[in-house]
Amino acid sequence: MDDIDRELVALLQQDATQAYAALGKAVGLSAGAAHERVRKLRERGIIRRTTVDVDPAALGQGVLAFVMVESSAWMGESGAAFATIPEIQEAHIIAGSASVLVKVRTATTVQLQDVLRRLYAIDGVSGTQATVSLETFFERPVSPLVN
Repeated sequence: MDDIDRELVALLQQDATQAYAALGKAVGLSAGAAHERVRKLRERGIIRRTTVDVDPAALGQGVLAFVMVESSAWMGESGAAFATIPEIQEAHIIAGSASVLVKVRTATTVQLQDVLRRLYAIDGVSGTQATVSLETFFERPVSPLVN
């Protein structure tokens, strides 16, 4: 990735609906050249998808929790099992006292408790420790401009 690619990615992260003419103008390229660069960024997997950033609370998903999942076995092959729980937004294999860290969004703490119950149904899970977020200062995407 060169500096122009990084600028294009940053611009698209701000507003993925921008016209290729506007993107090109911002980085000193024609609309066609900007389109071609973005196409190549998609092909290379640098741009994985285009999505909409939605306020979870506005959709009734105001409870955010981070759950440390303890296990009695290596959990490296259990990603698909975690993915079956739709309230889990992210799942990460981690180092430390727990094996997996998951980010969960629900409408209520009762629903969070149900997610915890479903986590225990995954082979190897032996415990959980949930931390509920009271307020989010900010969330940001990975910046292509920071090395």
